[in-house]
Amino acid sequence: MTAAAAAAPASTRQLSREDWVMRAGISLLVLLLVIAIAIPLGLLLFKSFERDGQFVGLANYVVYFSTPTLVASIWNSLFIGSTATAIIVPLAFAFAYALTRTCMPLKGVFMAVAMLPIFAPSLLSAISLIYIFGNQGFLKGLLMGATVYGPIGILMAQVFYCFPFAVLILVTALSLADGRLYEAAAALGTSTWRVFWTITVPGIKYGLVSASFLVFTLSITDFGIAKVIGGQFNVLATDVYKQVVGQQNFEMGAVVGFVLLVPAVAAFVVDRLIQRKQVALLSARAVPLEPKPARGRDAAFLAYCCVTGALIVGILGVAVWASFVTYWPYNLSLSLRNYNFGEFDTAGWETYFNSVKMATLASILGTSVVFVGAYLVEKGQGFRIGRSLAHMLAMLPMAVPGLVLGLAYVFFVNAPWNPLNVFYGTLLVLAVNTIAHFYTAAHITAVTALKQIDNEFESVSASLKVPFWRTFVRVTVPICMPAILNIVVYMFVNAMTTVSAVIFLYGPTTKLASVSIVHMDEAGFTAGAAGMATLIVLTALGVKLLHFALDWLVFGRLQAWRKR
Repeated sequence: MTAAAAAAPASTRQLSREDWVMRAGISLLVLLLVIAIAIPLGLLLFKSFERDGQFVGLANYVVYFSTPTLVASIWNSLFIGSTATAIIVPLAFAFAYALTRTCMPLKGVFMAVAMLPIFAPSLLSAISLIYIFGNQGFLKGLLMGATVYGPIGILMAQVFYCFPFAVLILVTALSLADGRLYEAAAALGTSTWRVFWTITVPGIKYGLVSASFLVFTLSITDFGIAKVIGGQFNVLATDVYKQVVGQQNFEMGAVVGFVLLVPAVAAFVVDRLIQRKQVALLSARAVPLEPKPARGRDAAFLAYCCVTGALIVGILGVAVWASFVTYWPYNLSLSLRNYNFGEFDTAGWETYFNSVKMATLASILGTSVVFVGAYLVEKGQGFRIGRSLAHMLAMLPMAVPGLVLGLAYVFFVNAPWNPLNVFYGTLLVLAVNTIAHFYTAAHITAVTALKQIDNEFESVSASLKVPFWRTFVRVTVPICMPAILNIVVYMFVNAMTTVSAVIFLYGPTTKLASVSIVHMDEAGFTAGAAGMATLIVLTALGVKLLHFALDWLVFGRLQAWRKR
């Protein structure tokens, strides 16, 4: 027997062992996603058909749709979602257009300012608007007798909260343009408005659709803003909270949760269907569009961005300033009194440190699971059914509001047959719930980064008999380090700022800072709530700055090969 023939069986066994490890990894990923996402949502649906532990079919839904005040919340939510979308998308489009299609100065500064709301809990804008337009607000007269506690306040706060998400999508859409189309239009003497409506708008229509559906989903499912400034204007998100926390009616809370899930899922499905029709906007021969200076246009958009940026900084600044005011509005001297959280919440500063711990755990654990899972899905060989199922489950959380997922976890973790119920109220459950809630965006980020790596790396490694896990550690991870860092920061920031996903899950010793803000506001300690919100903003911004520093000073060296 030749040496080659003798070596063949060993090679086959090596390949079979790697294939088995890959399949086992994908199976484990599917199992984790089923446990973390599918089973809790299934239990939530089942609970909506129960009453006092007995199956009652659609009886709970009949009661729900027979209650006028509950049904009114559906129309209120749809009104908020559609109106917020109609306001925010045009504002975000103008801002994104200024950043991508003009020659105005300070574009980087304006982009950074536009992203500031991402680092703040949604409640912060509502708290700030109370100080500005509330019963004791310093600009309450501008509302001409109207109250900020209701749809007006909710909509204004939603504009602040959702604006950066729409800007991000539209900046990406507007950055992809073939300059040859605009050159041809200029050569034909086409008017500016005709170019706008026949080239610009059609070229970004899918971006506009995505931004619209994202804003609609965010505004219709947000809990914090409506809870703080909604007053008597009930929406679906606050109805879930009232049913579960106020009335301890978990079955009706499950019903409202699924009613809230319907518009969010519908928006997600329609967006996906429309995106399938999208075609590539740039061909290999495309010429990047470079905006040309136009003094009048650039000055107008600069003025618009200055006003918009000032409003964003102003709303954020009012909340920070109010957190240092001794006693609003009677004693405006500055002090640290409102940061003595023990006076407003029995947990005191512990809630802040719990949030930092939970966010750290979620970022480390979440990034590990997300990136390894994305690698198995994208770079795995064979087992197509398992990989497809894992990808489908990974995309599911994007359509599930945090409040709904949090309530689903209540039923799942507390189920008597579930051995995991010993973890209820712990930081681990809060971290897992947060990871599940924000899994989709992190998964997409990881998959996008992995798609940029040629499959030849894996092919060459296989031909050299190098196990795929060694290639993963030595090649894939270093190349994808910028994306991994982005996922870490994304998970940390969202874990610090989220409230809807964790409002039902904390325990006596694991209350989070965002939950503490809700409770302090309920108790009338608005200044203390502003102080806690300010701490969250500073912490999230600090982590982002650390990310920039690490990316530039340390991990940027791993990407030096890209410059060759």
